Amino acid sequence: MSDSDYVLAIDNGTQSIRALVFDRAGNEIAKSKVALEAYFSQHPGWAEQHPDYYWQQLGRACQALWDQGMVMPGQIKGMALTTQRYTMINLDEDKKPLRPAIIWMDQRKAEPVKPVGGLWGLLIKTIGLTSLINDLRAKARDNWIMQHQPDIWQKTRYYVNLSGYLTYQLTGEMKDACGSVAGYLPYDYRRQKWASKHDPKWQLLAVKRHMLPELVQPAERLGHLTAEAAEHTGLPAGLPMIAASSDKACEALGAGGTDPHIGCLSFGTTATISTTTSRYVETIPFIPPYTAAMPKRYNTEVMIYRGFWMVSWFKNELAQAEQRKAKELGVEPEQLFDDLLTRVPPGSMGLMMQPYWSPGVRQPGPEGKGAFIGFGDVHKRAHIYRAILEGLVYELRSGKERIEKRSGTPITRLRVSGGGSQSDAAMQLTANIFGMTAERPHTFEASGLGAAINCCVGLGIHKNYKEAIDNMTRVGDVFEPDLPTVQLYDRLYNEVYKKLYNRLQPLYQSIRDITGYPKH
Repeated sequence: MSDSDYVLAIDNGTQSIRALVFDRAGNEIAKSKVALEAYFSQHPGWAEQHPDYYWQQLGRACQALWDQGMVMPGQIKGMALTTQRYTMINLDEDKKPLRPAIIWMDQRKAEPVKPVGGLWGLLIKTIGLTSLINDLRAKARDNWIMQHQPDIWQKTRYYVNLSGYLTYQLTGEMKDACGSVAGYLPYDYRRQKWASKHDPKWQLLAVKRHMLPELVQPAERLGHLTAEAAEHTGLPAGLPMIAASSDKACEALGAGGTDPHIGCLSFGTTATISTTTSRYVETIPFIPPYTAAMPKRYNTEVMIYRGFWMVSWFKNELAQAEQRKAKELGVEPEQLFDDLLTRVPPGSMGLMMQPYWSPGVRQPGPEGKGAFIGFGDVHKRAHIYRAILEGLVYELRSGKERIEKRSGTPITRLRVSGGGSQSDAAMQLTANIFGMTAERPHTFEASGLGAAINCCVGLGIHKNYKEAIDNMTRVGDVFEPDLPTVQLYDRLYNEVYKKLYNRLQPLYQSIRDITGYPKH
């Protein structure tokens, strides 16, 4: 392979879809980005999007890439796809969508059903997993569709992730990368394949094995571009498509986070901290690790469900001035938010935020809510913004400690990627709260780079993952912690933040009981 051989990574996130061209050294050669309408909602708590909308925007992103004239389609040697996790699509016998996709942010729940019977039911009750199992059954999209749209479920021949749907659109193959499987599905996370026929998940979920796609390991071939997909994207027909993984898994790989001592922070719509390990480790008991973007590897992950979506909330609700100024300057409003951070001292003058803006299963519990404490008349918009970021990073630090405790491996390095990592002030804040050096990968597009690494390994451009990672990933900007600020944050974290949830949990439960939100 020559240095001019390029690979294409398609990154279908929540708020945009990007077509990215990388060379064998991990350099971003060309990029196009198409903004997405994240979802539409017909009822409170619903989040849906038309599957064909993603396919049309994927084509737009590819065609925009060629219009730039920086890369020709014939220079692309292969492609890989990474997408948002647990966005589910129902297809009929002809592989056509039967209803809008249910997006990962959707909060609808299936109705309670009778308890699991037999030996499995007794075991579940004995080891105290009844609430966890009930939550799985309630949040499974297939269970809800079967209950509330039985005609749709009866017509459903295939039930696939967004990644599986786009893979079919591109190759005509009903396949998916095993690392793209996440959420409430009959998947064996330990063995990284669909659950065996005796697994109790088949009793808990409506989906059947024949409805699910064939799973392929990272760097294996998914198929080749069809003539129809070639016309849609402008790529050559027959182009090989290589399996990658989900966006978070690819982001960890693209950030160079391939060892358990490297903590990878993702500052995206969902904020996460994860490590990559060859051992199956449940950071929260009975919550499995995700499948990584490398074969037979796991991502130990702690997630803040709405993460940097809180920055979008702040922008929409409290940052009209920055939106107006950004429009005048022709930039994104978030680029102006660093000024808000620098106006306020570390600790936000006592204002603190707990980022449980969406309930969890076990951490926090389903009653969890967000909270601001410490308000005074000195606090302005800038204090609220800084408190939001500080609260997010406090919770990620808590996630680091949980991963270390469960894995037995200290995290000694931090890699920070995702949209929020573009802020130097946010990077410095992270270094100070963790009390560790915070490193930014050389490219902001870490998720796309992770997909490109899989593509290069699958095509033989690099002979193995080690060679690909050594050649394609590297550290960019580095932010060192400031000792006096670290000491301030240590006290706030240990003396206040770590005690917040236990103190507020009974009140959260009372709010839930009184108002019915979040629903039981």
